[in-house]
Amino acid sequence: MDVEVTPLPGIGVRKDFPLAGSGRRVGVVDRKDGTVDLILSRPGNPDECEQVAMTVTEAATLAGLLGAPQLVGQLAAEQRDLDDVNTRHLSIRTGSPYAGRLLGDTRMRTRTTASIVAVVRGGQTIPSPGPDFTMVAGDQLIVVGTGAGLDAAATILVDG
Repeated sequence: MDVEVTPLPGIGVRKDFPLAGSGRRVGVVDRKDGTVDLILSRPGNPDECEQVAMTVTEAATLAGLLGAPQLVGQLAAEQRDLDDVNTRHLSIRTGSPYAGRLLGDTRMRTRTTASIVAVVRGGQTIPSPGPDFTMVAGDQLIVVGTGAGLDAAATILVDG
């Protein structure tokens, strides 16, 4: 899928792509002030759009709804033949002891044998984040491990 990126001087950047068969385009405007607008063009007119302003948290939540399940599904399909290996997405919620902290601070793999293989933030997937990656509220962590390891990982992210 080709995403068209259009600089918007003084505003930010528009990123959109065509929807098959509808004559519409869908995308976002990443504003310089950190906010994001969801955009959907009118049929046959890519310049006339409906815009919905979203906070960073709302944009991250939408990205998680759109991106994380597909990534989890892809990983699950690839691991289908591996016994007792599961994939789950876990959220860094507001108030998590790890919001604003480094991924390495969790000591996730050492404590649970589960591994954080990707992070979905603001519609972008960050593969293989290292221990110096700073997590923020709204991040969706893609975690691979045993059922028990994934349960322990979820507890750590909530309780520390």
